[in-house]
Parts: sequence; structure tokens; C-alpha cells
Amino acid sequence: MAEEVAKVTGATVRDDFNAINTVLHYTRAAHFIGLWKSELSLITRYFPDKSVRLLEAGCGAGRVSVGLWHEGYRQITGFDFASELVEQANNLAEEQGIKDITFLQGDATDPELCNVLRYTFDGVLFMFNGLMQIPGRENRRAAMRELHRVCRPGAHFIFTTHDREDPKDIKEWAKEAERWARGEQNPRLVEFGDRYFTDDNGNTFMHLPDRKEIFEDLAATGWRHVYDRTRDELASETPKVRNFSDNCRFWVAKKN
Repeated sequence: MAEEVAKVTGATVRDDFNAINTVLHYTRAAHFIGLWKSELSLITRYFPDKSVRLLEAGCGAGRVSVGLWHEGYRQITGFDFASELVEQANNLAEEQGIKDITFLQGDATDPELCNVLRYTFDGVLFMFNGLMQIPGRENRRAAMRELHRVCRPGAHFIFTTHDREDPKDIKEWAKEAERWARGEQNPRLVEFGDRYFTDDNGNTFMHLPDRKEIFEDLAATGWRHVYDRTRDELASETPKVRNFSDNCRFWVAKKN
């Protein structure tokens, strides 16, 4: 009898993010790529007052938070569940003489997150598809609820996803649906829409949602959809950014 293959869990993803190749990948991005034009355009649109208190979930090696500091935002807290990445974020801030960003280790799905963070935030960011690297829909909803809890009423939430309804991927997802119907999907996957793959940068788990799923999850966790556009609709990115990441969809929600 074949040994049962373990499903991808939060612990799997955390270990993958702490692996040396992945840490180097995100550290290089923090040092040499920085903020994307699309990220900056959307963040400055919804947070024009640079005195706002911002929370970055899944801050990685500090790419977004440090980039925002250089744009004049001074009240930023970032957290990530991968200790190695948090260490790199703190190193980057120290190298650049930045003293007013707080980087912490924390898990967005942890009900103690509110106690760890201590503040009420004016807005929250979960960039580079970080929310979708949480395995399991209920776990993603738990993260969205925790982020909702630490924000003031009316706060905006900006996050990104890959788009399962991208026309160029329709045929592949139809084939994947057939594999799931036959029970022949990758046995490590948790639910339809998941991918788990390995490349030169290490192992990556990613969930690709459709619009219906996002709208349902926002409604179930106290957020109201405000806006969404793809990265390529928002800005013409540099070759460095395009090489670093495929096109993705930006979502903006507001706390009810």
C-alpha cells in the first residue's frame, strides 16, 4: 500500500520561506527591485496621507516597507512568519539607517496577532500574493479576520492574487479540473486552485482564486470590495519587476 503523501500546511510554507534559496530570492528583491510602480500608484491613491499607520502582512525581506519609507511613510509595521526573512528585513533597515519601521515575526492566522502588534492601523497591505500562500481557505479567512481586527473602521486593505480566470490559463485550469475529478491531482494540494512547485528559488505554494471566491471571502471576514485591476493595467513595470513576477491582480477592500 502506497504511503499517504502529506498535504501542504502552514508549517510547510514557513519552512520553504526559511530555506536559503528562498531567503536569497526575496533579499535580492528587497535590495535591487524595491517597490513596483503599480504598488506605489495604488498605495498612494488609497493612503495619500503619509502619516497613516500602515501594517504590512507577509513583509518578507522588507522590500515594500522599506520602499514606502523612502516615499515618506514613517509609521510602518511589518510582520512575517518566516524568521529568516524578518532578520533580513531588519538588516536592510539597519543598513539604510532606518529606525522607524518595526519588523516582527508573526503569523497572520494567529488569534494572538492583535496582542503582538499592539496598535490599531489605518490600513493593511498583503503584497506579492502573500495571502494566497496560506494553505486552506478557512486559514486565509482567519488571516483576513485578524487583519480586520487590527484596523480602524474605514481602513483599506490592499492585497494581490494571481488570477485563475486569466484567459491564457483557461485551458490549463480545465485540465486541472478534470484531474481533480479523477482524483489524479498533486496529492500535496489542499483544494482546487492550489499549486505547489519547485524552481531555482525553492519550493512555492500558491492558491489561485477566482472572483467569486474573493468576493465571498471578503464578505465573510468583514471587508467590502472597493476596486481591482491587474498590475499591467495599473502601470508599465520595469523589466526587473516583470522578470521577478508574472502579472497579478490588485484588490482593494474597506473595513465595514
